[in-house]
Amino acid sequence: MTSIPFPGQPLPASWLSDFDKYLIGEGTHERAYEKLGAHLVSFAGQEGIAFAVWAPNARQVSVIGTFNDWDGQQHPLHSSDSGIWSLFIPGLQEHTVYKYRILSQQGEQFDKSDPYGFAMELRPSTGSVVVNLDSYQWQDQAWMDRRAKQQSLHSPISIYEVHLASWKKVPDEEYGSRWLTYRELAEELIAYVLEMGYTHIELLPIAEHPFDASWGYQVLGFFAPTSRFGSPQDFMYFVDQCHQHGIGVILDWVPAHFPKDGAGLNYFDGTHLYAHADPRQGEHQDWGTMIFNYGRNEVRSFLISNALFWIDKYHLDGLRVDAVASMLYLDYSRKEGEWLPNEYGGRENLAAISFLRKANEVVHGLFPGVLTIAEESTSWPMVSRPTWLGGLGFSLKWNMGWMHDTLSYMRHDPIHRKFHHHEMTFGMLYAFHENFVLPLSHDEVVHGKAALVSKMPGGGDDWQKFANLRAYFGFMWSYPGKKLLFMGCEFGQWQEWNHDKGLEWEALQAKNHQGVQRLVQDLNRVYKNEPALYENDYDWVGFSWINANDSDNSVFSFLRRAENPDDFLVIICNLTPVVRESYRIGVPKGGSYRELINSDLEIYWGSGFSNGLIKSVPEPFFGLEHSLDLTLPPLSILILKPA
Repeated sequence: MTSIPFPGQPLPASWLSDFDKYLIGEGTHERAYEKLGAHLVSFAGQEGIAFAVWAPNARQVSVIGTFNDWDGQQHPLHSSDSGIWSLFIPGLQEHTVYKYRILSQQGEQFDKSDPYGFAMELRPSTGSVVVNLDSYQWQDQAWMDRRAKQQSLHSPISIYEVHLASWKKVPDEEYGSRWLTYRELAEELIAYVLEMGYTHIELLPIAEHPFDASWGYQVLGFFAPTSRFGSPQDFMYFVDQCHQHGIGVILDWVPAHFPKDGAGLNYFDGTHLYAHADPRQGEHQDWGTMIFNYGRNEVRSFLISNALFWIDKYHLDGLRVDAVASMLYLDYSRKEGEWLPNEYGGRENLAAISFLRKANEVVHGLFPGVLTIAEESTSWPMVSRPTWLGGLGFSLKWNMGWMHDTLSYMRHDPIHRKFHHHEMTFGMLYAFHENFVLPLSHDEVVHGKAALVSKMPGGGDDWQKFANLRAYFGFMWSYPGKKLLFMGCEFGQWQEWNHDKGLEWEALQAKNHQGVQRLVQDLNRVYKNEPALYENDYDWVGFSWINANDSDNSVFSFLRRAENPDDFLVIICNLTPVVRESYRIGVPKGGSYRELINSDLEIYWGSGFSNGLIKSVPEPFFGLEHSLDLTLPPLSILILKPA
């Protein structure tokens, strides 16, 4: 057996100090990662690693690793009254690989990754890795200062949603192809996002996960950025470079569940420490995962600390919270008899509601300007309203209803669209109930749902398919709400998203794909330059219909206004493949109008119909004092501005 040159020592009482009280007694410790986990420290002139793990029901806990030949007898930890086991091992250095060997009260033995581990080995290995997160020298202070003062809800937010492993693959001698590293992504992805004009990148979960096909949604290492693309410092460099180039970074965060992997949180100390023992409360049958026990103080501390950790240590600008609906409802995806009601007999998960409110309060209180975004698919009220008003406290909510209705409309053959006109207008009945993001996300282009361009009607006529897609994007960018588009959709790739493959970049050799990409660039440019498209996203002041009822022609027209009411845009969508000449609409102001966007221009692979400079006539129409006579190109959107 390998000799052990570094015997363990009890941690000084000062290391945990009042930590036991706040974590265990009150559950109010919001930065538990500062003490739990593995930390490079110096005690009494000796440098080494302090280990601390919460396992209150264990009979014994040891730290094992390459330094002791994975021998659980060499370094047993010492237990506090609160169930925190700890040990200081002098001489150990950064990059030490370790796990905790836990002996349960029933005599079962488990080798567990560190719940607070800051890094992990590349899958399929699951060892935790000691790293110093304070060694990186950040260069983004100017960005951080601006973020703290920014009124995000009144700013342009256009999000490029990315799965890092499949954004782009490069040739590799051993495997044929490989994904890009964090540092390579800092060069290539940032350059592309700048070229396309997005304001933010949203990353599908990058917390360490063993199963590629989970896309990161079954997290093993909640505090560890995946080692697939490099080290924690490499990920810091990526975020830092985004900020230095004026791009925000949003992380997909997964507090709704965790997997049953043996090295993870499940049955951590021989008990259901992080979940409920009763599967009617503690297990997602559909997903094969476990549900956090949000009513337990230590679990709340773990999750809130995790949210703050990514913002604190990695300077992230937002958290998109996955599967909020599954947290809010005790009967989520369950049949009668498969769930337990709350103390009042209802289906609401009161502990989860309390947790979400507290998490949002803490994030917004400590980090002004950081966004929290809910993926919430039901009609739960006031998701994006302050907690002091009774809301959940999120900054923004994904508008799943808008996405569902408008995609349904766009799938219809144009000849039938007049019978489904309401699918494009219905969303305005609730558009200002929440602070919405309009999401065309990864969920809409996977599992047989087809790529966006493939959803568009047109049969074998590619021109119609791409014209429909361009018009749809124009409608999305001019409609109230922040924007989110999944990678590959911005150039209309044909293939459904596959996490094992890179995007269909070769498609950009064709003009139809180039046209969609160019339109998205121009939409982002106009969006950022025109306050009318973003300042009043969440108020009727910023939107009014010109004509919402022209179902016979499948034409929609409306106004968008900035905080300055004299700053407005006119939007007209013609969603049939028919050129409509001398189409009249009312406008609030006389004078000349010019096209900021015309999705039918030849540069977009359109047919080239254009209006040039349009002069209004002083004839009232639909309650507005002036009117325009327009040529509406086929399957198009026009965004007009007073010249």
